[in-house]
Amino acid sequence: MGLSATPEPVSLMSFNQAFDEHSAWRQGFVLQLQRLADWLSDHDLLGPDERERLDRLRDPLKHDRIMVAFVAEFSRGKSELINAVFFANHGRRIMPASAGRTTMCPTELAYDPQWPACLRLLPIETRLQPLSLQDWRQRPDQWERIDLDVDDAQQLAQAMQRVTQVRRVPPSVAASLGFWNADSPHDNPPLGSDGLVEIPHWRHALINMAHPLLRQGLVILDTPGLNAVGAEPELTVSLLPQAQAVVFILAADAGVTQSDLTIWRQHLAGLGLAPQARLVVLNKIDTLWDTLSTPQQVQGQIAAQCAQSAQLLDLPAARVLAVSAQKGLLAKIHKDDALLQASRLPDLEQALGEGLLGQRRHILRQAMAQGVQWLQQQVAQRIRSRQRDLLERTQELDGLRGKNSGVIKHLRLRIEQEQAEFEASGARIQAVRSVHLRLLKDLFALLGHSHLKQAVADWEAALQQPGIKRGVRRAYEQTFERLRTDLGAAEQLTAEIQTMLEASFRTLNAEYGFALRLPPAPSLAPYRRDLEHIERGHLQYLGVGQTLRLAQPVFAERLARALMSRLRGVYSSAISDIEGWSKSAAAQLDAQLRERRLQFGRRIEAISRIQQAAGGLEERLRELQAEQDRLQRVQAQWKAMTDELLATSAVADTPAAPPPSQALQA
Repeated sequence: MGLSATPEPVSLMSFNQAFDEHSAWRQGFVLQLQRLADWLSDHDLLGPDERERLDRLRDPLKHDRIMVAFVAEFSRGKSELINAVFFANHGRRIMPASAGRTTMCPTELAYDPQWPACLRLLPIETRLQPLSLQDWRQRPDQWERIDLDVDDAQQLAQAMQRVTQVRRVPPSVAASLGFWNADSPHDNPPLGSDGLVEIPHWRHALINMAHPLLRQGLVILDTPGLNAVGAEPELTVSLLPQAQAVVFILAADAGVTQSDLTIWRQHLAGLGLAPQARLVVLNKIDTLWDTLSTPQQVQGQIAAQCAQSAQLLDLPAARVLAVSAQKGLLAKIHKDDALLQASRLPDLEQALGEGLLGQRRHILRQAMAQGVQWLQQQVAQRIRSRQRDLLERTQELDGLRGKNSGVIKHLRLRIEQEQAEFEASGARIQAVRSVHLRLLKDLFALLGHSHLKQAVADWEAALQQPGIKRGVRRAYEQTFERLRTDLGAAEQLTAEIQTMLEASFRTLNAEYGFALRLPPAPSLAPYRRDLEHIERGHLQYLGVGQTLRLAQPVFAERLARALMSRLRGVYSSAISDIEGWSKSAAAQLDAQLRERRLQFGRRIEAISRIQQAAGGLEERLRELQAEQDRLQRVQAQWKAMTDELLATSAVADTPAAPPPSQALQA
C-alpha cells in the first residue's frame, strides 16, 4: 500500500477528547457562576437583575447544543465517517454503512432525557400534508418508534438499518412527494423494468441515545443525497442553518462531481458559517493506495485532488482534508496507530476540535466575559453606593457629638422631610417607565408574529396561485425588502429608547445621587445578516428549474412554512435580546430605589436609637465603622472572584467568532 513511509504515534487530540474538554469547561464555569450567586446572596447583593443575568449566563452553558451536519451525495461514506469520528469506541459500526445507498432520510442523533433510547421514524407520506417538521415533532404518535437496546449490538444494528429502507412507487407518486421531475431527467431515480422508481420509506429519523458526546449536547445531522436534500425545504432552510459546523464529503477518486458542486452551491455555500466551521473531506483515500505506486506518488495524487477541490469550491486549501473513514474506524477498533496515521482521520478530528469547538468556546467565552464584566461593575457600584451611604451617615452622626436632644430631633425631622420629598418623586419616575414601556411596545409590535405574518403575506399569496407561480420571485424580493425596512425601524426605536433612558438616568443620578448605568443597546445587525442568509437560502427554490416543483401546492405550502419557521426564530431571538436589555435597565432603577428607601430607614433607625439610649451615638458610630471595614473586605473579595472568572473566560488566544445571532441561537 502507499502508506506513509515512517508512521509516527498519533498525538493529536481527537474530537471526542476535545469535546470532553469543552464540556468540562462549561460545567466548571456553571459551578463558578453558582458559587458567585451563593456569595452574592450571602452578602445581600443578589438582586433580581443580578439573578436574571446569572441565569442568562448559565443557560447557554448548561443547555448548549452543538450540531455537526454531514452532507454529501450518495455513496460518499458519510455514515462511515460518523462511525469513525464519533462511535469507534463501540467497537463496531453504529450507523449503517455498506456499498450503495445507506442513509435514505435526514437523520438526527441526539440525547433527550425525556425519551428512552429509541429510533423514531416519520413516514414519507407526511410530505403530502402542509405541516412543518417542527409541527410533526410535536406529534409523537405519528412517528414509528423502535426502542433501542444499546447493550445489544445486534439489535442496535438491525434497528439502525431502518433508515436505509426504500419503497418502489410509480413516477407520479414520486413526483407528488418531490422525488421526480420530468423536466430534469438526469436528477431522477432510475426507472425500473416494472415502471416503478425507488424513493425513501421515511421522511425524517430521530435517534435518541445516551452516548457520552450526545449527553453533553452534541447533535449529529446525517443527510441523504441531492434529491432528498432539495425536496425538503425545511432541511436546507431551517436545519442546516442551525448547524455550527458542516462537513461536506467527496470521494477522493472522483473529486468534485457535478452533483457535488450542485449541493455545495445551492445548499451550503450561502449558509453564512465562519470559515473554520466548514470542512470538505475527500473520503476513501484508501482507493488510491496502490502497491505499484510509491508513497510519494500516492501522496502527490491526494494533494492534487485536495488542491483542485479547494479551487472548485472556492475554499482555502486548509479546509479540504483527505481521509479514509473506513481505515480510520478499523484502526481505532484494533488500536493500530500506523493505520490510523495513514487514514489521516486525526487531522479531521483536530480540525473539528479547533474549528468547531474553538469557535463555539470563543462565542461562549465572549458572552461569559461580557456578562461577568457587567456583573462586576453592577455589584461594585452597589457596594460603593453602600460605602457612600455609610460615610454620609457616619459624618451625619459624628456631627451630633456634644449636641442636645433638640438638635438630634431637628436632624430626624430633616431626614423624614428628605424621605417624603424622595417618595413624592415617584410620579416622575413613573413617567419615565411609562414612556419606556410605550416605546418598547411599539418595538415588540414591529418584531412580533402578527407583523411578520403581514410582511410575508404577499409572497404567500403568490405561492398559493394555482399552477405556474408567476411573479413569485419578485414578491419574495419585496417581502425581504419590507423585512429589512421593519428591522431598520426597530433599530431606530431601539436607539430612541436608549437616548431617552440615558437622559432620564443622567437626571436621576444628578438629582437623587443614583449611580444608574445603562447597558449598551443590543445590536440588530446580526439579525440583518440572518435575513440575508435566509433570503439567499430560499432563492434556490424560486428559479426556473424549480417551476414544476413550485406548481405543487403541498411543496409550496411546505416552503412557506419553512420560511416562517426560520423567520420566527430570528425575530424571537431579537426580541429576547431586547427584553434582556430592557429588563436590565428597569431592574437597575428598581434596585437603586429599594436601596435608597433602605438608606432612609437606616438613618431614621440610627437617630431613634440615639434618642432612646445614652451613649447610643458612640455605639452607633462604632457599628458604622465596623460595617465600613466589612464592606472593604467584601469589595476586595468580589473583585478577586470576578477577576478569576474573567481569566477563565479569557478569549485572547481564540479565533474571531461569527455573529452572536448564529452563535447562541442553537
